Amino acid sequence: MAIVKSKLLEQLSKNYPNFLKKDLEKFTNIILSEIKLTLKRGERVELRGFGVFSTKTQKARISRNPKTGEKVHTKKKNVIHFKMAKGMFKKLNNNEE
Repeated sequence: MAIVKSKLLEQLSKNYPNFLKKDLEKFTNIILSEIKLTLKRGERVELRGFGVFSTKTQKARISRNPKTGEKVHTKKKNVIHFKMAKGMFKKLNNNEE
């Protein structure tokens, strides 16, 4: 199950009851928009202990429509690449307590 922004805000308001919910929402929106803007500029976003977001350029290529088998020209595009931090990897794989 994925976490959505509303559930994240709900969890933050439980953990920090002295902050107003609207302030937590503003804070979350600022962080997410800064990540988006930084990636749009082509820069890396490093969140220590979590991972690194960066952009990579996918070359234009000829791909196939899996339903019809028809050749389709795919344009060059930027994609987001995420590399998990070692600490996060260990936690996910139960190597760290």
